[in-house]
Amino acid sequence: MAQEADSTVWNCPFDYAEALEFDPTLRRIMTEEPVARIRLPYGEGEAWLVTRYEDVRTVTTDRRFSRHAIIGRDFPRMTPEPIVQDEAINVMDPPASSRLRSLVAKAFAPKQVERMREGTQRVVDELLDRMAEDGAPGDLMDNLAQPLPLTTICEVLDIPEDERAQLRGYARTMMNVSLDNKDNAIRAKAEMREYFTELTARRRRDPGDDLISALATARVGDEVLDAKELTVMAMVLLITGQDTTTYEIGNLSYTLLTRPKDLAMLREHPEALPQAIEEMLRFIPFRKGVGIPRVALEDVELSGVTIRAGDIVHVSYLTANRDGAKFERPDELDFSREPTGHMTFGWGAHHCLGAPLALTELQVALSTLLKRFPDLKLAKPAEEVRWNTTAIWRYPLALPVVW
Repeated sequence: MAQEADSTVWNCPFDYAEALEFDPTLRRIMTEEPVARIRLPYGEGEAWLVTRYEDVRTVTTDRRFSRHAIIGRDFPRMTPEPIVQDEAINVMDPPASSRLRSLVAKAFAPKQVERMREGTQRVVDELLDRMAEDGAPGDLMDNLAQPLPLTTICEVLDIPEDERAQLRGYARTMMNVSLDNKDNAIRAKAEMREYFTELTARRRRDPGDDLISALATARVGDEVLDAKELTVMAMVLLITGQDTTTYEIGNLSYTLLTRPKDLAMLREHPEALPQAIEEMLRFIPFRKGVGIPRVALEDVELSGVTIRAGDIVHVSYLTANRDGAKFERPDELDFSREPTGHMTFGWGAHHCLGAPLALTELQVALSTLLKRFPDLKLAKPAEEVRWNTTAIWRYPLALPVVW
């Protein structure tokens, strides 16, 4: 693999998990070497890490960088076993990915999203009723953040209630960054795939009103998802549609509960919540490190650095969200900031397809929580809240509250 002769190689375990503080290694890289050589915990060789907003946008939209080209390569990564499936849309390049995205977009039509909103509201009301009945103190992670996204995505996919916990277990095992978890991750990935192969085949034969059936019957002209595409898409939706939203409900709730002035403003002006959520999504470092990389198909220069054909290239959406060239006062959380294209849901051809559902869940969960519990506050000092240290995601393990 080609490397610039004067390039330092940064060792990037990305295991910093001090609440929601910005990772100091990422901070140094984006400041000192915006296009840097890095070494990650797993995978062979080294990679580039691109941190500036405009450079990240180039890598995620320029066809000289390919995700499909990582297939078959033991690329540098955060987890012992690659999370991604070889046939998944998130390792396809345009125009192949464009076809799938068009089909999936049909399943996320406004009418379908509105049904999701109604279902989400019903689930949130039930969960908060139960929390109120149990009495204070309560744990927002146990009572709201964990059950809501899993219940919502499983209802949207029409997955039987007695099978949901097992699927959640598969997803969590696949996200674990521990080396001794590798065999478990391989097994979990295979078992989840087998489950969805059978489920999607049944929905293809006998479609209902669920999202999998909508995907199975979606057409753009004569195009439909084939059996393998449908299986992998259902897996992607299950994985991305529950855990990440769970963690962000916890992160956003913690952020509001530790910023009394911002919380008071939203209680007085609830109509400002959607814009505030977008700003929190920009500001919060929601994960550790990096995700799925790309391969340079030819030599490309970024910020004065030459990336050679064949090199692995990672991008950091976290640093892009804190780039002062794009965002004024990037390290300040400002609810009056006009939404200006944060990258928390990715960018370009791999912008998160489930973003409409995630935003719906965040808006319904937080707006209902603030309305139902006007005196909500943390039940212990913020510094005593415990945080995840074993997965790629940043989130509180428990969030005890009183009201």
